[in-house]
Amino acid sequence: MASKKRIVFKVGTSSLTGAGGGLSSGKLRGIVRQLAVLHAAGHELVLVSSGAVAAGFAALGFERRPKRIADKQAAAAVGQSLLMEEYTAAFLPEGIAAAQILLTRSDFADPRRYRNALQAFDVLLARRAVPVINENDAVTVDELKVGDNDTLSAQVAAMLRADLLVLLTDVDGLYTANPRTDPQAWRIARVGQIGADLLAAAGGAGSANGTGGMRTKIKAAAIATHAGVPVYICSSQKPDALWRAAFAQDDGTLFAAQQIMKTQKQWLAFYAPSRGRLRIDAGAEHALAHEGGSLLASGILAVDGQFAAGDVLTVYNAEGTRILGKGRAKTDSGRLKTLCAAAKPRGVAVHRDDWIGITPELELFLQDI
Repeated sequence: MASKKRIVFKVGTSSLTGAGGGLSSGKLRGIVRQLAVLHAAGHELVLVSSGAVAAGFAALGFERRPKRIADKQAAAAVGQSLLMEEYTAAFLPEGIAAAQILLTRSDFADPRRYRNALQAFDVLLARRAVPVINENDAVTVDELKVGDNDTLSAQVAAMLRADLLVLLTDVDGLYTANPRTDPQAWRIARVGQIGADLLAAAGGAGSANGTGGMRTKIKAAAIATHAGVPVYICSSQKPDALWRAAFAQDDGTLFAAQQIMKTQKQWLAFYAPSRGRLRIDAGAEHALAHEGGSLLASGILAVDGQFAAGDVLTVYNAEGTRILGKGRAKTDSGRLKTLCAAAKPRGVAVHRDDWIGITPELELFLQDI
């Protein structure tokens, strides 16, 4: 028998809905049956599931998936309970407890809430339950949103130090172009390192019922692989899709795990919300990028936003056109503005140990994709 693994599966809206956009009980139960086989083999499983809005909009009388935020939140409030009802009913005959966990960005950004969530996961997995995770769409405002369940699943996989993250979708991996419109497109079997060239192959959301697409999956892969978790993208349509994803990995796209980024750097890059922005001169940019130096007040051209000491800032080049990195402020915005306005500015604005420069993969995470 294959060695036991901790696997996070993410199933998208398109893999759970029928042609009319509503929740398909048949598709959901098919996924649960496959999970049950893996569970019986001793593997620890976590499921990040979309579908709350899709499950709820018809119950509220909408003819199709709503677009207004308030309408979507209302549909999610109704649909999340319907979704969990379906999962509970499907898991129960398999002797598996399904545990609902609703998360927001704050659960990853705040260290105390992060620890609490991790402890809950540890207990659930030790007791052989399957956590079923979604974002808390009914109450989450934009500044607290993770944004999509691809990103959420990557953050969960990193938190749990999973052996694998599987992103199930309605296409069998990442292609060089949109396979629905380009007959010359071919599937990329393996990605060693994420670069800007991959973005050209990734379009927007794939279906009318979901919020994700290949760009969000590449973004998710950047998060997970930098935490040492390989990512596999494949189709959910095959009857043995989950088992093949867990072990064969021969009909999708595999993103190889990268050298593990330090926890503090992961937090800065992927989880911490930015409270302000700085523009710096060319000398300061060179010191950060090539000399491993700290950001000094003397190199700052402009300070924007209200922030406290310890808050995270996004740092831009002199023109404000390019993100250079993120770091934790050594002092609050008022004092920093005073330091920068002095005839001879002195002091450290961001220490080098609290700084991360932006690589192409990390720049992807900061873009509005």
